[in-house]
Amino acid sequence: MTVPSVAANAYSMLQKISPNPPQNSLVKNALAPKEGGSSFGAMLEGAIEKFVAQGHTADLKAQQLVAGKGDLIDVVTAVADSEVAVQTLVSVRDKMIAAYEDIMKMPI
Repeated sequence: MTVPSVAANAYSMLQKISPNPPQNSLVKNALAPKEGGSSFGAMLEGAIEKFVAQGHTADLKAQQLVAGKGDLIDVVTAVADSEVAVQTLVSVRDKMIAAYEDIMKMPI
């Protein structure tokens, strides 16, 4: 398997993952958007969709380069954009985990 096809398979698997809707009505109400605003879940979902799209763009550029139809500068730029997106996603994940841990340490 080539590197672009492995990456394409990984992105397609990531797109198939969908979060299960919350079963508890209290949780549903907490995640629902407030008046005039959007929910944190919607914002997070949009960010992940953008991340996946950047990965697809980088893969497409790499495949075009391998086929002799692309430009090396476009590939490097797309890969760099994907790398920044991954770093941002990891940072947000780390902050969310730290916030969750802080909340779990709070006395009731």
